[in-house]
Amino acid sequence: MSDRKTAFVLAGGGSFGAVQVGMLRELVKNGIVPDFVVGSSVGAINGAYFAGAPTPEGVAQLEAIWGALHRRDVFPFTWRSLAGLLARRDHLVDPRGLRALLERRLSYRNLEDAVISVHVVATDVLDGSTVRLSSGPAADAVLASCAIPAAFPPVHIGGRRLMDGGVASNTPISVAVELGAEHVIVLPTGFACTLESPPRGAIASALHAINLVVARQLVMDLERYRGQAEIVTVPPLCPLSWSPYDFSHAGELIEQTAAQTRRWLERRGLDQYRVPGALLPHSHAGEGETCEESD
Repeated sequence: MSDRKTAFVLAGGGSFGAVQVGMLRELVKNGIVPDFVVGSSVGAINGAYFAGAPTPEGVAQLEAIWGALHRRDVFPFTWRSLAGLLARRDHLVDPRGLRALLERRLSYRNLEDAVISVHVVATDVLDGSTVRLSSGPAADAVLASCAIPAAFPPVHIGGRRLMDGGVASNTPISVAVELGAEHVIVLPTGFACTLESPPRGAIASALHAINLVVARQLVMDLERYRGQAEIVTVPPLCPLSWSPYDFSHAGELIEQTAAQTRRWLERRGLDQYRVPGALLPHSHAGEGETCEESD
C-alpha cells in the first residue's frame, strides 16, 4: 500500500454480505489492508470482524461464520413474533440471537480495541441523521447499524435511539472522506438483478427494496465524492437471482465473488475509478451474460 490513508467502506445488503467476504479474501491475499474500516448494516458486521483480524486467517474465520449461518440465526421468528405484532410492538424479531453471535465471535469488546480502526454507521431514529460510532461496546454498535426498522428494535446508545445505518447512509463513503481517507475502496453487495418475480414475505421484500436503493445511492455518492478522494469500487457479483433474505447460498456467493475479484485485480481494477455495470440499471437479455463480461 502507498502512504495514502486508505479506507474500506462496506455496504449493507442482508445475506449478500457474503459477497464482501470473497472480496476481502482476495484483497488481503494481495496485501491490500486499509488504515481503517467503515461499515453499515451487514457491512458493519463484516467490517467489525475484519477489523479484529485483518489477515487471511481472520477472513477465513469470517468465511466459516457465514458458512454456518442460517436465517433463523439472524431472523428468528417464533410465536412471540406474532404475539408482538398483535400487541403492536415496534419490532418483529428478537435481537438476542444476533447479539449472542456477535459477542461470541468478535475478538474484542469495544470498537477502539480492534486491530485496525473501525467505524460503524447507524441512523438516529428521530431526525434521520447519520451517526458514526467509533468507540464503546462493539456488539451494541453493530446491532444498532443492523436494526432494520420494524424488524429489529432500535438500540439506545448515548441517549439516542439508533436504527439501521442504511436508512441514512448504506454505503457511507461520506464518513470515510470525513475521516481523512484519500483512497477509498468500496465493497458493495449488489442486488438481485435476475428475479422473475418479487420476493415473498415482508422482510424479504424490504431487504430487496433496500438493496435497490443502496445501489442507486452508491452510484450518486461515487459521483459526489470522486473529487475529494480516489474511490475504487470492487464489482459486486452479477447476475444474482437469490433473495438477500436467503442465507443458504453464502458459500457460493463467497467463491464466485472471490474468483471475480481475483480477475478484476489481475486486470488492474484498483487503478479504475468507473462505476461497475452491476450497480447500474441493467437487464440480462443475453443468456449467460454478466455485467463483468459486458463492462
